[in-house]
Order: sequence, then structure tokens, then C-alpha cells
Amino acid sequence: MTIFSLVTSVFLLFDIACFCVLAYLVYLAICALKKYIKSKEVRQEKAQVRKSLAEVLKENRLRRKMTQEFVAEALGVSRQAVSKWENGTTDPSTSNLIALAKLYDVEAEEILRCVTGACSLDATP
Repeated sequence: MTIFSLVTSVFLLFDIACFCVLAYLVYLAICALKKYIKSKEVRQEKAQVRKSLAEVLKENRLRRKMTQEFVAEALGVSRQAVSKWENGTTDPSTSNLIALAKLYDVEAEEILRCVTGACSLDATP
């Protein structure tokens, strides 16, 4: 066996290994896409929950007759952050949710119950 044939064999084995790795990565990508496509209902449900949380936060702020600026200053966040929480673009962190509950004089658990529909808060502003 010559050195040329030995080098050719090594390159052939390397090419086969690269092809196998590439095929496996394509397989994993297809599996991930299938899982993402099947999760459409879960993603829609999360969007509805975010919207509901946003509505609950806004209703509580209006019920307490507070402005977004006041809430932002009290929590040490920007007014834009409060706006994003209330329009459902983002969710407040756990610590901010607890601070909001204290500011609105309600229990944090009650805010979360309102998201699930088992709310006992008066939602009138």
C-alpha cells in the first residue's frame, strides 16, 4: 500500500464521518422544527396569558388611579417597561410582579389568579 492510497483512504473516512455528522444535524433540525410546529397551541395560549396579565396590571393601576410614570418611579424601572408590561409585549420579573402587587395593595397570588380567570378583584377603574 502506498502513501498516496493511505492518505486517500484517510480522507475518504474523514469525508464519510463529516457526511454522517451533517446528516445527524439535519435530522436534529427536522425534529426541532416538528416540535416547534406542534407547539402552536401552547404558544397561542402563552400569548393569551400575557395579554390577560397585561390587562390585569393595567386594571389594577387604573383602579388605584396611578400613572405609568408613578409606577415606574416607585419600582425603579422606566415608564417604557411599565408600558410594555401593560400592553403584553413583555412580562414583569417575579420581583417586579411582587412589587407591583404591594404597590397596588393586592396579593401577587391574586394577580395571577386573575390571569387564570378566578379573580376576586374589582376590575372597575
